[in-house]
Amino acid sequence: MKESRGESPTSTSAAPNRKNPYRPEIDGLRALAVTAVIINHFNKDLLPSGYLGVDIFFVISGYVITSSLANRQSRSFRDFITGFYERRIKRLVPALAAFVLATSILISLVNPDPGSALKTGIFSLFGISNMSLFQQSVNYFAESTELNPFTHTWSLGVEEQFYLLFPFLIWFSGFGRQAQNGARNLFFWAGALTMVSLASFISLYQTNQPAAYFLMPPRFWEMAAGCLVFIGFQKRAKIEQALEKVPPLLVVAAMFVVMFLPTSWAVPATILIVILSAILLACLKYGTAAFSIFTNKRVVKIGVISYSLYLWHWGVLSLSRWSIGIHWWSAPLQVALMLLLANLSYSRIEQPLRKQQFKHSFFPFLFGALTISATTLVLSVIAIYQQKFATGFVLTKNANLTSTWWRDKNHNYIEHCHAKKRYSDLLLKECLGQEAKPTSKPVGYLIGDSHARNYLVAARKAFPEMQVRYLTMGDGCTFLPEALINKKLDSKVDCTKYTKDTAKYILASAKVGDIVFVGQSLLDYFYSERTNPVYFEHLRAFANSLANKHVPVVLFDGTFPAGNPPELCSKELWRPFPDKANCQKTTAEAKQAYSTFDAMAEQLSRTANNVFYAPLRLGLCFNGICGQESRLGTPIWHDIGHITEAASGELSGLLRSELSAAGLFTYMDAGKHRR
Repeated sequence: MKESRGESPTSTSAAPNRKNPYRPEIDGLRALAVTAVIINHFNKDLLPSGYLGVDIFFVISGYVITSSLANRQSRSFRDFITGFYERRIKRLVPALAAFVLATSILISLVNPDPGSALKTGIFSLFGISNMSLFQQSVNYFAESTELNPFTHTWSLGVEEQFYLLFPFLIWFSGFGRQAQNGARNLFFWAGALTMVSLASFISLYQTNQPAAYFLMPPRFWEMAAGCLVFIGFQKRAKIEQALEKVPPLLVVAAMFVVMFLPTSWAVPATILIVILSAILLACLKYGTAAFSIFTNKRVVKIGVISYSLYLWHWGVLSLSRWSIGIHWWSAPLQVALMLLLANLSYSRIEQPLRKQQFKHSFFPFLFGALTISATTLVLSVIAIYQQKFATGFVLTKNANLTSTWWRDKNHNYIEHCHAKKRYSDLLLKECLGQEAKPTSKPVGYLIGDSHARNYLVAARKAFPEMQVRYLTMGDGCTFLPEALINKKLDSKVDCTKYTKDTAKYILASAKVGDIVFVGQSLLDYFYSERTNPVYFEHLRAFANSLANKHVPVVLFDGTFPAGNPPELCSKELWRPFPDKANCQKTTAEAKQAYSTFDAMAEQLSRTANNVFYAPLRLGLCFNGICGQESRLGTPIWHDIGHITEAASGELSGLLRSELSAAGLFTYMDAGKHRR
């Protein structure tokens, strides 16, 4: 995290008559925050809400930044603002650039497809990785985020965006100019913005959790709380005196209780941790037992290096997950490596550059721009040649990671009828329509998303008497009703037009003997959307429109990943101990995972004469286990949700038998007799 440690405020919390304004107990509080975060990131079960250490950092940042600017003399706004950003650049950019550069090189050596991680790293240099993660609708608590070594930089982005606004608020309120009513004005405006921000945080967490988590406006109130604490205690001594009577160890104990709350309590837990952090800043006074603990030189040392430690801890953990894993025996080594890298970063990068005096005021900005530009250039080169890094240096034994049904081993996109980007009329013609390969056979139309494409080979092998054509979409666009297509998805891939046009074409072209296959992802982030009654009513209406032609609709389920992605489940030179326990699930888990969807799909098939449900996700499991290979030894997974074509082919027998038991062939024979 990013706070101005060298700008700690004067406070009566220090020993009497002490002239040095530095408050070591604040560094002690930083140590508490970063330790909680690290424990949580090692193992969420140890401290479920330890991630709230980030929120403690936010409060400290607001407090320290306000206190450091309280008595700083500036001749003009230009002098004030350039001085502020000069300190931020020298403090933050070099250590971040060094971390991003070193980690990007390392992740490219162990991750066969590091593109997404490198993109996050580049965005972090510009302070916008939080926006990138929000655009990807990443769930911070999902297992996949642990594999991106730059996910944690979202909090740096939040603070950097806060720094774009806060100094202007400080100056124009009069506080930065030591105006007579400056403190009162700042308190009023910061308080008003805090209320708005807090309300948006609470509201968004119910409707758009990624926005509430990653974006700065819903997080502004936490940093502003630190500002309000400083001003309130400076101008309202009675408040501070009252809070001084609160035993600080009791507050610390309450903070630990909050950190043990489950993540489902995220909103009240976040509010509580911010309030408790504010109280602790007031009551952590000289002479208390807590003060002695927080000012212990070893504790303070952790706080002093907390920015570098925060940067490197996640990188070490993420790279460990890609390589040796995280085990009880490896944890001491990983902690030692975090501390070593953090100390080196602090002593060799942070401190020397913070003390560096530039002759001209624009030099720090030029230095920052050149550092970011050079690092971005190197990362861009790595990103462009990422496949050469992956195949040239890593030489993974799992060929399914570097060559998939959508790309070859040279990273060239080889799919045509699974749309990489936007839907188009030309794709419809070429993949489903009149420009597709002509045939006298009955036609199977496969539509949906990439998880429908998962079952393409199964459909073709199960129905060799048919020509199975397909047009599927990426980015979560499946055969959705308009009510379930959000603006973001529509603007990205034109999903509404895809659904309408494919339905219109199939309704006009399908004939007796044809089949329509519909598939969709049922992974966690899509499951609730697909189990919506609106989705099933949409499918019912579509099937009803085909009923008069006696054309059946076959509804697939979705694949269920067997724990970790295959990248972490194959034995490699750099991964001698694959975590097999987390690379498989039981058949009972796989069956239960989408049980609500199963029930709704089966209900639809019972009440709609021409709808037939084909659940296939258990077809590659055996001996009660769903793992990385099938009964025949076939590798199943390309990634966390997409199966290999060989694995898909093994499902053809199950597909045919499921549909036979459901009465599909009886239904189709009846249609032939009608014709």
